[in-house]
Amino acid sequence: MDLLKTLQTLNDCHGPSGDEAGVAATLKTLAAPYADECAIDTLGNLICRRKGSGPKVMFAAHMDSIGFLATHIDEKGFIHFGKLGGLNPHSVLYTPVRFRNGVKGLVALDEGTEAKDAKLEDLCLDVGARDESHAKELVQIGDTAVWDLPAFAAGERIVSPYLDNRISCIALLMAMERLGKSENDLYFVFTVQEELGLRGARTAAYGIDPDYGIAVDVTVAGDAPGSRHDGSSILGGGAAVKVMDTSVIAHPAVVERLSALAAEQGIPAQRDVIRRGGTDAGAIHQSRAGVYTGGISVPCRYTHSPVEMADRGDVEACASLIAAFAQAKLKQAQ
Repeated sequence: MDLLKTLQTLNDCHGPSGDEAGVAATLKTLAAPYADECAIDTLGNLICRRKGSGPKVMFAAHMDSIGFLATHIDEKGFIHFGKLGGLNPHSVLYTPVRFRNGVKGLVALDEGTEAKDAKLEDLCLDVGARDESHAKELVQIGDTAVWDLPAFAAGERIVSPYLDNRISCIALLMAMERLGKSENDLYFVFTVQEELGLRGARTAAYGIDPDYGIAVDVTVAGDAPGSRHDGSSILGGGAAVKVMDTSVIAHPAVVERLSALAAEQGIPAQRDVIRRGGTDAGAIHQSRAGVYTGGISVPCRYTHSPVEMADRGDVEACASLIAAFAQAKLKQAQ
């Protein structure tokens, strides 16, 4: 699989939280050759199953992205917006954006506000409209926009918008592609609305009722400039095995099994503890009577900015560890 090409294909889809159908359709096409069945549920989660007679194992990688939702168009034709997920005013300013209908523009700053003092409500989207009437011909209230920037390689590093979490969707695809025989009943789930509160994972886990759950996501890299040790993982250190974040304390048995598999199979791995942020594991582990839950993450710098960075080797390691856990002999949960 060409990682960079696949990433750009996913980013070319329109997929902010709540409007992921385009990404789901593309992922379904890519995943179908490696699954016995693929289905999209009511909320929009893509669920790809590899049937088995053993324990149910659910891998979840969210496919939604943060973005913008038009809330007001002023008399000058500037579009004011609400946030879909965690937007930072200082990292999004002057970034190119595109709406689902193809209209393009950029994030601008209201007149009279200093950039250093800007809050999200001081920003607007400039689509080049002459006035309010012209803008309303281009964009409607409720339309959504995403960043419009290319993915590129910087040595062995990948720089792109929406590595959170399209890069983990690719790791899941890579694992499915290289997966050998497994007795486990495997569910590879590409979830919706993670950025709005783990919504897709919650309904998918309830429907699947898994014995084991593994959230596949990015994690805050602790080696970014000025990171202040917010994360324990570093780029190039291998797959990050989740121990804790603000949404979950990973089950010790799952942490131990993932770590052991990595050691046995020579997969580069590291421990993952972050002080802020969560993953779909937060919803999965609380489903029904509880699920043995852990996480496999790709370390990522500059998360929730238009230019995130990850390491190719870490993506490969995550794919290998996902496949290893999928094929492991697991006990049926009680």
